[in-house]
Order: sequence, then structure tokens, then C-alpha cells
Amino acid sequence: MGLNKVDFAIIALYLAGITLFGLRFRKKQRSLRDYFLAGRDIPWWAIALSIVAAETSTLTIISIPGLAYDTNLTFLQVIMGYVVGRAVISFLLLPHYFRGNLYTAYELIERRFGRGLRSLTAGLFLLTRAAAEGVRVYAVSIVVSIALGTGEVASIAIITALTVIYTFEGGLAAVIWTDVVQTAIYVGGTLVGLVTILHLVPGGWPAIHAAAAAAGKLQVFDFTPSVWIPYTFWAGVIGGTFFTTASHGTDQLIVQRLLAARGQKQSAAALLSSGVAVLFQFALFLMVGIMLWAYYRVPSASFGTSDRIYPKFIVTQMPHGISGLLIAAILAAAMSNLSAALNSLSSTSIMDFYVRLRPLAEENTKMRLSRLATLIWALVLFGLALIALQYAGRVVEVGLKIASVAYGALLGVFLLGVLTRRANQRGAMVGMAFGFALDLYLWLGTGVPWTWWVMIGSAVTFAVGWIVSVSLPVSAGRREGRPA
Repeated sequence: MGLNKVDFAIIALYLAGITLFGLRFRKKQRSLRDYFLAGRDIPWWAIALSIVAAETSTLTIISIPGLAYDTNLTFLQVIMGYVVGRAVISFLLLPHYFRGNLYTAYELIERRFGRGLRSLTAGLFLLTRAAAEGVRVYAVSIVVSIALGTGEVASIAIITALTVIYTFEGGLAAVIWTDVVQTAIYVGGTLVGLVTILHLVPGGWPAIHAAAAAAGKLQVFDFTPSVWIPYTFWAGVIGGTFFTTASHGTDQLIVQRLLAARGQKQSAAALLSSGVAVLFQFALFLMVGIMLWAYYRVPSASFGTSDRIYPKFIVTQMPHGISGLLIAAILAAAMSNLSAALNSLSSTSIMDFYVRLRPLAEENTKMRLSRLATLIWALVLFGLALIALQYAGRVVEVGLKIASVAYGALLGVFLLGVLTRRANQRGAMVGMAFGFALDLYLWLGTGVPWTWWVMIGSAVTFAVGWIVSVSLPVSAGRREGRPA
């Protein structure tokens, strides 16, 4: 069927509207506190929705339905771990972040260990976040090329350019408040899509439920005692807990939002409530995949890859108007995630490197360089997305694997800092190297699922870091930091 003028008008209206809305915040950015932390004056509910948007990319919206199409609902076990991980962060890490005037997660590392480890952890974040985000930006091209017929390179360029405009000008305030709008758009659009699929499948929900149940598609829990299956209860809840403790507790992408809250209690409320929202959201996306399976009943290979199933359905089967709304919803998720990445990459570049080396630089100079860093990172992500065009596979899992390789080492270092007093910078660096190398080996040289990597990497980082610190203590004259 394809899109018509009404669909294109809805998409164009969304792209123009969200860009102009984000630009409304440009005059409020007078300092780094405004630009990177939104003046620490964002209400908890807006931060909660922004957290949800930040961890929901185009990968999520197109790949999670494709995952359910090929398998079942067992991915929800990982999301249960996401909820548990948020509780761990609220208890273990948040109190440390609100002691002092921190701008980034890695300032906490310097306060505990020293400047060298801060640079190392911040540098690792920049590398892996950029790589993972490049894959996410590439996912945009799958949708836009199917929907609009534009080339993949052109579609990536369009979305990147529009997003960088309001992120460049409005900083974190623009990112968070556009996230609120975009979350409403993509969740609402997905609900409309779900209802539409229900009406398109002969027999409606009773027929879908009967067919899915008979095929084992509605299975949520898998208690198989095997480390080789990625989505069991054990891998999901334990692995998901470690993954989220790392992603939301040590990754500047999320920590930056937590630091923008009006206080620790509001930050915790935002984090915990976002877990409930994410559980609902992933259940929604997975159910869309089950319904698409009931509608098509053909192997996902018929579409090329499972990531193309949902966008293809939207363009070819949805009524006009709704098609445009759903494509706009997917673009909303893409832009919110990209804007979050750009602002967090910029804040880490400036606060963890430039400001530390030039602490007396004028505020206007730091603001100008912050915007310049945003633009440079946009170009870097655009280039990485073009490289990702050559990669074949289910893109959501590619993004999760890239992140997991770094998260094990990062979480291990943070745990050394907040749980021990004897760990020192030398030991933490050695432990971090071991943890990162092991996770890289798990990815490239074994069949161990990604759901276990963060737990394994953080445990090795912690153990090696502790042993080296105890075996090679620093001299009394070389004080590296205090327990945070």
C-alpha cells in the first residue's frame, strides 16, 4: 500500500514540530550547570520519562517485536532484572552521586581513586557509547528507507541533523523535555498500532492467543539451568540486574539525568518509576511481535531480517494516517536516544577532560566548546552509523553486546570504590583491564550469551582489583583518594 501525502505530512509535521520545540530552551543555557544538568531543576516524573526514552531507541521499537516474532516473551525476564538493578542503584550509588557538586559519573571515580582512573573510565565510556550509538543510528535507516524510500545514508543524515540542532542549542533541558513529548508519541503510536493489528488478524485476540499459546509464543519464564541460553530466568534477572546497575549507575547517559533532579529522593523516585514504565513498554513491544507472527505466519527470513518486519507492516498494511503516526513514533524514539547520547558524550568530553585541564577557562569559552563537542560527536556517530550499514544481524542485540563489553569493567571499578577501603588506583586499573579483556573474549571467542557478560566482567574486575590493591598497596606518601 505504501505511504501517501497524509502520512508524509504527519511525519514532516512531527520532525519540524519537535525540532522547534527543542529550540525553545536555547536562551536558558547560560552556564555548564544549565547546559549539562538543566539547572538541577527538573521534576522527577519528567526525568523518569526521559530515562525511559534514553534507553528506548529505534533498536527497541523495531528489534524487540522482531525478537518476539522469532521466539517468545522470555526477554521480559531481562526487563525484570532491569527493575531490580534500579533498586540496587538507588541504595548503593545514588547517595554517593549527591555528595558534592558532580557533573559526571566519573568525577566520583577521581574523588575515590585519582585522576588517572577517572580519565580511563570516562574514555571507555566515550568509546563504547559512541560505538553502540552508531549501531542505533544505523537502525533509523532501516525504518526511513522502508517508509520514505530514501537512501540509507540520506536518512541517517536527516535524522542526525535535525536532532543535533536542538541538542546543540538547548542542552539537557531540551533533551529531557523533548524526551517527554517523544515518549508520549511512540508509546501512544505503538498502542494504536497494537489495536490496528488486532483488527487485521481474522478472529482478533482470541485467535491470536490460541495460535500463540499453541506455538509456545506466550512463554515468559524459562528456568532451564544453562548458561548458554540468553533468556532464562537466571540470565534474565541476574544478568539484567548487573546490566542495569552498570548502564544506569555508571553510564553518563543515564547518570546525567539522575544528577539533574532536585535532590536524591526525587532522583530515586524517577529511577524506580522508570523501571515500572520500562516493564510495561517492553511487554507492549513484545506483544506487537507476537501479533505480527499471528498475522504473517511466515519465517522472518522472508523479510530479509526480523528487524524489517514491523516497519514493513506499518508501511504496507496500516491505514493511512496511522502509518504516518507510527513512523513518526519510531523516529521520536530515535531522536530522543540520539539527543541523549550527544549531550552525555559532550558533557563527558568537556567536564572529564577539558575543564579538568583548564579549570580557569571562562564560562563562555566552556559553553562554546560544549556546543562544538556536541557537533563533533554528531559527525562521529554519523560516520559510525555508516560503518554499521555493513553489519548483518539483529541490531538490538548488537547494541547490547557492545555496551556489555564495557559495562563489566566500569561496574567493577565503581563497586571497588563504594564497597571497599583498601582498593587503590593501581589495583582498580589492573582489574579494569582484566575485566574488559575477558568480556571482549566472551564476545569474540565464546558462545556465552551477552546477558552474563556484565556480571562476569564486574566480578573479575572487582576480584583482580582487590587482590592487586592488597598485594601492591600505595605508599603513605601517595594518597590517591578516599572511599566515596
